[in-house]
Amino acid sequence: MVAATGSGAPQGRENLEALCEAYWYPLYAYARRRGHSPEQAQDLTQDFFAYVLEKDLLARADPHRGRFRSFLLGVYTHYLANRHDYEHALKRGGGRSALSIDATTAEGRYDRDLVLNLTPERIFDRSWALTLLGRVLDELRREYEDSGREAVFETLSVNLTEGPQAESYAAIGRRLGVSEGSARVAVHRLRRRYAHLLRCEIAATVEDSEEIEDEIRALFAALQA
Repeated sequence: MVAATGSGAPQGRENLEALCEAYWYPLYAYARRRGHSPEQAQDLTQDFFAYVLEKDLLARADPHRGRFRSFLLGVYTHYLANRHDYEHALKRGGGRSALSIDATTAEGRYDRDLVLNLTPERIFDRSWALTLLGRVLDELRREYEDSGREAVFETLSVNLTEGPQAESYAAIGRRLGVSEGSARVAVHRLRRRYAHLLRCEIAATVEDSEEIEDEIRALFAALQA
């Protein structure tokens, strides 16, 4: 939230649009769970971000009154309840210019989430957690690819997504052509970098660094649905 305010500047707008990309699916899923059709949820989410960009609403956020995800959900809930008040402003601003939504992908994700029978708020939190972790994993993958270690990442990353140690260090070492000890070090570095990137991602959405640990706990609690 802090990095996204002041979106009139090019960097601020770029940060804000990145947040739109990160949060569109949690908001889409929230709208669907509130009873809107796929088409309605798509339009509502697109128009909402167009309205946020047009009015620079995030610049009005009080960083001392809640974390970004809570603020965003509150604004979106208010928007859904007062949709008719915004339609004229959206038409003036062109509407639906903030981001595009892959409706097929969105519905596929929503169908999987729906099995859990969560409340709209819980499905928003769970979607937020999965989206954030996905962004962190993508950033970590890009770092390995940029350094020419894509194959190393593919070998090691299973230890991030499938439990504390999905594969033995000896097996990893054989696949990488290194010793068991070297494999252990490589996995440790991967996990440490992943944890650092996760903290950085969360830090961009809170005002006080002391809130980072609370958000990490909230993230994993959301995944325990």
